[in-house]
Amino acid sequence: MAATNREAILGAAAQLFLEFGYDRTPLARVAERAGVSKATLFKQFPTKAELFEATVLAAGGSPTPEPVEIPTGDLHAGLVVLGRAYAELVTRPRMVALMRTVIAESPHFPELRERTFDFGALPVLQALGRYLREAHTAGSADIADPDLASAQFLGMIASAIFWPRLMHGTWSITEEEQARAVDEAARTIAARFAATP
Repeated sequence: MAATNREAILGAAAQLFLEFGYDRTPLARVAERAGVSKATLFKQFPTKAELFEATVLAAGGSPTPEPVEIPTGDLHAGLVVLGRAYAELVTRPRMVALMRTVIAESPHFPELRERTFDFGALPVLQALGRYLREAHTAGSADIADPDLASAQFLGMIASAIFWPRLMHGTWSITEEEQARAVDEAARTIAARFAATP
């Protein structure tokens, strides 16, 4: 029952946040739209910021997550796999719309910036960080600062496929162009950090 209520709450919250924005979405309206009591909503999400964070994370999640096989020993190949996962995540229509809401509302609600900084991409960021640390430990890469390398890699991808879509609602990119952007970012990072024999 709790899982069903949570799913209903997150679905209702996503619709209302996208329709009315963060400020004009009262939690009572979310409870009403979800068909739950306000007490049930507040038990799971004591604040609106926590509900919004969960909504963003849910939009970035997959209902049936499949384990991704990340190649070891080939820095470029592993980066491509992780880069594609990130690209798929940040180009989901609901993710893009929720990110617009974060950007529009965060000047008035600093808690949004703090709680949704990673925009639901945290699992990919964590997997990338682990992968780069493991590559460094194994000696297939020389990466003194895996967090910085992760930011550089994802930043290259985001600048090619995410930010144009966020800023221009009619902008589009083909799957081939998206794959090429990921591959070029992976090649750049691999060229910079792959250990020389």
